[in-house]
Amino acid sequence: MRAARPMQTLIALLSLTAAVACGAKKPPIARPMPPPVPPANTAAPSRPPAPPEPVVEPIIVPPEPVKDDAISAASLDDLNRSSPLKAVFYELDSNAALLKRYPSWTVTVEGHCDERGTAEYNLALGERRAITARAYLVSLGIPADRLRTVSYGKEFPFDPGHDEAAFAKNRRAHFVITAK
Repeated sequence: MRAARPMQTLIALLSLTAAVACGAKKPPIARPMPPPVPPANTAAPSRPPAPPEPVVEPIIVPPEPVKDDAISAASLDDLNRSSPLKAVFYELDSNAALLKRYPSWTVTVEGHCDERGTAEYNLALGERRAITARAYLVSLGIPADRLRTVSYGKEFPFDPGHDEAAFAKNRRAHFVITAK
């Protein structure tokens, strides 16, 4: 009976050692995975885009000044006294005052030109006139969403004549109430 006892002791001792050894193990630590390696590109590496070509501004050659007429020979005082440049007259904020009085109105500002110039030139000029008139009204406090613009160029003349007096009337910004 004594011989069986050392065997039992040995088994108990091994079991105890195994239990202690297994209990001392720490759980595995999750390690971050490295980023995936991109697939090998079999194509040749792409070249960076070429820089944009520099924009070359056109050279504007001003016309030669006129030197042989009465205006070019006049002094500044004489020029300003006779005023070859005509003034543009506006009633004092009249459209803005009216639009403020009727805040529900929506207005279309039409740009118009005289009959001289190409259709493309006159449409662009009419657009600039309409936009300028709209910007002026906005600067006086009229909400921009109440003002639309359109250019008619030379298509709808105010005066059908073909002289300077008619041309002067046709170069205009016209206001049309489009909603009340």
